[in-house]
Amino acid sequence: MKQADIWLLCVCAGLGLAGAAEETAVKSNIVSVGLFKNGLAVVRREIKLPGAGTYVIEDAPEPAHGTWWVESSVPIETRATMREVADPLRAGANVDFQNGLAGKQVTIHFRDGQIPPATGKVEAVEAPKDQRVWSRSFEQTGYYWDRSSTPQPSAPQGRFLVLQTENGRIFADSSLIAYMKVESKDEITGKHREPVLLVTAGKELEKPASVFVTYLAKGLSWAPSYRVDIAAPKTLSIEQTAVIKNELASIEGAEVQLISGFPSMQFAHVTSPLSLRTNWSTFFQQLGQRPTLMHSRMGDVVAQQAVMANAPFPGVMDLGAVPSGEGVDMHYQSIGPRTLKEGDSLALSIAKETAPYERIVEWLISDTRDEYGHYAEGYRRQQDAEQYEDAAWDAVRFKNPFKFPMTTAAATVVSGNRFNGQQMAYWVNSGEETSVRVTKALSLRKRHTELEEPGQRDEVFLGAQRYQKTVVKGELAVNNHRKEDVTMVVRRRFSGELISADGEPKKTLREEGAYSVNPRNELTWTFVLKPGEEKALTYRYSLLVRR
Repeated sequence: MKQADIWLLCVCAGLGLAGAAEETAVKSNIVSVGLFKNGLAVVRREIKLPGAGTYVIEDAPEPAHGTWWVESSVPIETRATMREVADPLRAGANVDFQNGLAGKQVTIHFRDGQIPPATGKVEAVEAPKDQRVWSRSFEQTGYYWDRSSTPQPSAPQGRFLVLQTENGRIFADSSLIAYMKVESKDEITGKHREPVLLVTAGKELEKPASVFVTYLAKGLSWAPSYRVDIAAPKTLSIEQTAVIKNELASIEGAEVQLISGFPSMQFAHVTSPLSLRTNWSTFFQQLGQRPTLMHSRMGDVVAQQAVMANAPFPGVMDLGAVPSGEGVDMHYQSIGPRTLKEGDSLALSIAKETAPYERIVEWLISDTRDEYGHYAEGYRRQQDAEQYEDAAWDAVRFKNPFKFPMTTAAATVVSGNRFNGQQMAYWVNSGEETSVRVTKALSLRKRHTELEEPGQRDEVFLGAQRYQKTVVKGELAVNNHRKEDVTMVVRRRFSGELISADGEPKKTLREEGAYSVNPRNELTWTFVLKPGEEKALTYRYSLLVRR
């Protein structure tokens, strides 16, 4: 809906229910909204009904399928339909002269000076019937919405302006009109058709009551971010902020809650058939779409969803998190009542805390083999550079100091007034340890090599497939070119069975290797490098390579 407080149209048509002889104007307003990070919001509206009858809401909402719910002490029916709405004349508007000037005396002057002016009364012409064409072809057409099946608006106004004169009718080509003089001081208006919502309460409603409507809609969302200040050597300051953008409807004094978690919205992409801006053909097409496949074909949406989703921190589990929350893992952060007009944006601070931290350098050496033990080809590494990363990053490691989870969001790291870097901070529970990357560590030189050891290679048969068992030796080295001690965290991911490793690293089994003939492992070394010091480590593992 386009306004938080909506004055409803007054029309004279009944629905045939007892006590519902007229459609009456009432007030409706948004009382609360719950904002997700993916462009959707849970909207709760209050409609105050004086008693039994039918009431009309000027602009019908477009809820997501299965989310339209009406709460009332008596049975309530809602119906979407079309109504004619008056359009006052506005500068730059596409005026329908035939309807807007019907019955008025006008004088038309044409662009071609050779055509004499024409004077007459604008004739009232019957409005065209609804031009929407229903599509009853419900076959699936793919993963994209077929816009051709959407109900189309009424046909544009006619090419000719029809005048009634003493000598008959004049059909003036609208495109040739230079200007027009209207002999009337009344406001010039036109008409157009738009969807409205009728709310009907039966005779059971004997006294005034409030009806609440709740639905999921697009257009109102929030984007979180973090500012991490590491100017102090041992204690950081972290602030969570939010930007809210309202493209849904004007709200006044509505309770606003910011929602984080991993919401399940299987039908969020499907517009409810209650909306007159869709039809059955479009509904069934959207219903048959699989959002994950659809998003994988939509380029920028993939990057957007990476920010909107709440992926956990991709590291080792921390069992020191503070127990918090009950029920499902959804966190609601209230920011109190807010007033936002449609189109407004609001930036505000949510919370600010301090926490002890440690500066580290993370060196992640990714697994470069596929599920069959083969090295990933160059084009695959280029297509997914993040998956095959081999880089050392400065990072800050700390425990979430907030009394609520940190949601997945952009994190900017500063040192006083100096910008240090910006990376993604992932979902982390209260009291759980996490790390935020800052920038690549260019002053630490690193080297990593792997070679298959020579010797006889055993053949192994798994089912009908033949594999060759081989042993790989890896060496890694890192040198500190800084004038300070550096805490290094080196993580080497590999496919196979570990044979030996220097430095007693922590070994973790990664879950993504569940369907691979080789287990997916991660070795983690943590050590301190003094200025100018170099550390070299070796490891050996065996793996199966399909022949």
